[in-house]
Amino acid sequence: MISKPMEHALLDQLNREFSSAYLYLAMSAYCSHLEFNGAASWFKLQYEEEHLHATRIYNYLVEQGVHVVLGEVACPPSDFGKLPDVFNTALTHEQSMTSLLNDLSDQALKEKDHATYNLLQWFVNEQVEEEATLGGIISKLKLVKEDGYGLLMIDNELGARQTASSAA
Repeated sequence: MISKPMEHALLDQLNREFSSAYLYLAMSAYCSHLEFNGAASWFKLQYEEEHLHATRIYNYLVEQGVHVVLGEVACPPSDFGKLPDVFNTALTHEQSMTSLLNDLSDQALKEKDHATYNLLQWFVNEQVEEEATLGGIISKLKLVKEDGYGLLMIDNELGARQTASSAA
């Protein structure tokens, strides 16, 4: 059984994961509006991944006997600037999530809550991948700058992303 402080912290994180999903869906809609359909598809898959992250925490809380009460999800922005700005916003968001997950992991260690710590290590490791992936995309966008052909190539590459289940 988890402590009340850990329960509240995980419920907050559950809400943050749903907020992340909502943010990525807004980014997908924005990229679609800009007619970067590959990026729109990439962010839609990111939305689905974040929803799965929320579900992982939700399932853990239910298994721990927690009465899950969902919090409010704030409305995300509707304008993100140019395509590189969208990805920079995503990276900043992921860096913020990394910090929050590291703090949660520290809390679990402090409480000697090994089950929660193990759950959170999956998320900590996932964050390394998230930040590296976004960093790679941003590097390519910096390389091509405003070149239309380069942006088209990157957009096509982003559109080729598959979910882990569809790639298997």
